[in-house]
Amino acid sequence: MKKRIGSYPRVRVEGGGRAVVSQAGAVLLVETVRKTGLDAAISAALAPWRKARAVHDPGKVLLDVALAVALGGDCLADVALLRAEPAVFGPVASDPTVSRLVGQLASGGKRVLAALRTAHAEVREHVWRLAGDAAPDAGGQVIVDLDGVLVLAHSEKQDAAATWKKTFGHHPLMGFVEPRRLRLGGLPAGLARVPALSPQLVPLTRRRRRGETRRTQPTRPNGGARLPQRICP
Repeated sequence: MKKRIGSYPRVRVEGGGRAVVSQAGAVLLVETVRKTGLDAAISAALAPWRKARAVHDPGKVLLDVALAVALGGDCLADVALLRAEPAVFGPVASDPTVSRLVGQLASGGKRVLAALRTAHAEVREHVWRLAGDAAPDAGGQVIVDLDGVLVLAHSEKQDAAATWKKTFGHHPLMGFVEPRRLRLGGLPAGLARVPALSPQLVPLTRRRRRGETRRTQPTRPNGGARLPQRICP
């Protein structure tokens, strides 16, 4: 481990078999956070919600939760994966601290979401600017792929409901920016929907007729408004 810069320590990779750590693949994510400045942006955005004597930075705690999810976690307590490797992830908040922060941010409502979205947009703009001609918005066009998937819930979670596939859970709709040469895509937006009211998306198909390419549009199960699966602003 080298000197700590930003929210996470700087580490180097060696092949000697000494100081071996688990979850080493997350180092790529940590370095991405550092290089893009996402940790500093999130910390600055959540500064109004940091208590005067707080030991852990809210931005770092939120990024730790995101890293835990990327490593396969499915609940807040899974930040223990990071806590077990302080040389890689630095100080990690305790489970009660993480839970209290998430509750505090949830009570902030739209103000917190607006702050996080602004920070995310600033970092995305910075990264795309550095990418130049390889950025997703090169040529003045950004392609966004919309995708919905069922997420099962095994208990009465918030907004969980019966789904159109006779299961129980959530049906979020995500918008992914289609990457170009450098794979600089992203997740600019997401919408948590009530499963019973969500449209049943059908695969996008192409039909060639007289040299013309057509796309079939996803529709709701019982009719109603059509939703595009791909948006090209």
